Amino acid sequence: MHATSRIYVAGHTGLIGSACVRRLRRVGFERLLLKPHHELELTESSAVDEFFDNSRPDYVVLAAGRVGGIVENQLYPADFINTNLAIQLNVLRAAHRAGVKKLILFGSSCMYPRDCPQPMPESLLLSGIPESTSLAYAVSKLAGVQMCLAYNQQYGEQRFIPLIPNSAFGPNDNFDPKSGHVLSALIRRFHEAKQRGAASVTLWGSGNPRREFIHADDVADACIALLQGDTEHLRFPINVGTGCDLSIRELAEAVASVTGYAGEIEWDTSKPDGAPRKLLDSSRIKGFGWRNSVEFDAGLQDTYRWYLQAMQNAEAKA
Repeated sequence: MHATSRIYVAGHTGLIGSACVRRLRRVGFERLLLKPHHELELTESSAVDEFFDNSRPDYVVLAAGRVGGIVENQLYPADFINTNLAIQLNVLRAAHRAGVKKLILFGSSCMYPRDCPQPMPESLLLSGIPESTSLAYAVSKLAGVQMCLAYNQQYGEQRFIPLIPNSAFGPNDNFDPKSGHVLSALIRRFHEAKQRGAASVTLWGSGNPRREFIHADDVADACIALLQGDTEHLRFPINVGTGCDLSIRELAEAVASVTGYAGEIEWDTSKPDGAPRKLLDSSRIKGFGWRNSVEFDAGLQDTYRWYLQAMQNAEAKA
């Protein structure tokens, strides 16, 4: 991988995609191929083929896809599975045909069985049924991982790298309480509750499930390490996480503190919890030399600062 390499980052305006762009530029890669959604529809195979034929990227980071929290997964399971399957099928096929040297595809910790020994090693994938509240998304990402492995096996090359990050957060996240993931959605809910002077905020579930959170910059660093390093003898897929988790209740209390919300936190136990715990065994990527560098508290504060700035920018444009 050279400074002149052409690197296509799909989904470059999203959470992980934008982090990859920041990190790549920081270490000297400037020939980044960035196409917004309105210019390149990745679910259309002819458009994807034309882009790869014309741009000839050397490396690809596939961070585009349909993502969301429990509510979105329950409301739009067909959209989740259709969109993600189409994007993965089109991009992997075009990348193979164009001779891309390496491609990173992101799986998800929700691919693991709902009731799974903790922490979860990669060998436990497909050993049980994933959590039902995100099953369509999990199946679509499992299919993407298997596509990578199938190409690698059939053509005898380790070019397609499926990476499984745990719950990522950071700048450019989706902060919509209905469609965002739990951490970013909580930031907005507690911020708005503080602004309204609300006496309490009611959250779904019991607060007992545990989750592992990783800053998007750390995920991006893992991508760069895998793109640059010798991965010929690595077994894929490969997990990337911090090795530490906290309960949703602890997360809510941390977010309330960062946002300055001082009201009560109440729990609606009639709503689903999701999987009881999702902690990844990331020993293999740590053995490859990667380490996370963003501590959770610092990353949470950084994310809230970014959210406040984004809100101010939006108000200024209104």
